[in-house]
Amino acid sequence: MDLNGKSALVTGAAGGIGATLVQRLRQAGARVAVADRVTEGIKAEAHLSGDLLDVSYADALPRNAAEALGGLDFVINNAGVIARGSVTETSDQDWALSLGVNVEAPFRICRAAIPILAANGGGAIVNTASCWGLRPGPNHAVYCMTKAAIASLTQCMGMDHAHQGIRINAVCPNEVNTPMLRSGFEKRGFDPDTAVAELGQTVPLGRIAEPEDIADVVMFLVSDSARYVCGALLEVNGGKPVS
Repeated sequence: MDLNGKSALVTGAAGGIGATLVQRLRQAGARVAVADRVTEGIKAEAHLSGDLLDVSYADALPRNAAEALGGLDFVINNAGVIARGSVTETSDQDWALSLGVNVEAPFRICRAAIPILAANGGGAIVNTASCWGLRPGPNHAVYCMTKAAIASLTQCMGMDHAHQGIRINAVCPNEVNTPMLRSGFEKRGFDPDTAVAELGQTVPLGRIAEPEDIADVVMFLVSDSARYVCGALLEVNGGKPVS
């Protein structure tokens, strides 16, 4: 894949999927601006550290990325958080964090990025939704709701902005072997290696996804190979339904 001359903004760049995405993009020749709370140690052309709950930071990310990179072709809204539990077990803090990171931040970033991409003749945006946002899952009420929101927003934006040469799609993973997943197991008193192995037995392909499995699909969605893919919600789940 040749992305020489292209520029990309990646949020959640310090996480498992984000870090892999940054590597993939740079290997393909793209210049990358990374956004996360802490971006030190990430090899990239521009570092835009900050808190996505800060609306001024989120609003300015696409402009700052374009200025730092000399243009902007791709935006990948990869940052996300998982709140577990039913509605009655969800705190105000869980609610605010989930809505802020999973829905409001990508909304603000897309709203700011679309005019920049349009002025440059088009581009691609990939949002991270989830299989759990396409159908209900147990004990993740707010998480499922936020991922359903970003999935719907993706479809609407894909329709509204296709005429500007902007393809907006979402990748919808199931479980992925990331530090966030592993830390969740640890907090609940499980051994991460054992839990990941057992979880893999529930997947028809025999394992849960690795970050590379998701990153490769995102790379497809930003590439010319996906030139006719717009407003799509692409499930990457190893054949496993939400359960």
